[in-house]
Amino acid sequence: MKEKRTVYDRKFKEEAVRLSYERKNVIDLSRELGINPELLYRWRRELSEKGALSFPGQGKEALSTEAKELAFLRKKLQEKESELEILKKAMGIISRSDR
Repeated sequence: MKEKRTVYDRKFKEEAVRLSYERKNVIDLSRELGINPELLYRWRRELSEKGALSFPGQGKEALSTEAKELAFLRKKLQEKESELEILKKAMGIISRSDR
């Protein structure tokens, strides 16, 4: 039978990371908290890299407003490129039928 995944909230993760920096032995802390040491190290890395955008929850990556806008613009560009390709093919078909 599949083991149920434990979900930790943002406060728990932030507190665990704070404690990990205060204590010398991360492995002992992870045992006390009932989590894997690698998970605690990953939370530390994520908090240091992303800061306030870390731990968004539900497996969704937190994006800044600039990153959201960039993703939107990339999507629009891809749509326009697809439209252009369709129009080029249609022009090719029309020009062949005119001959």
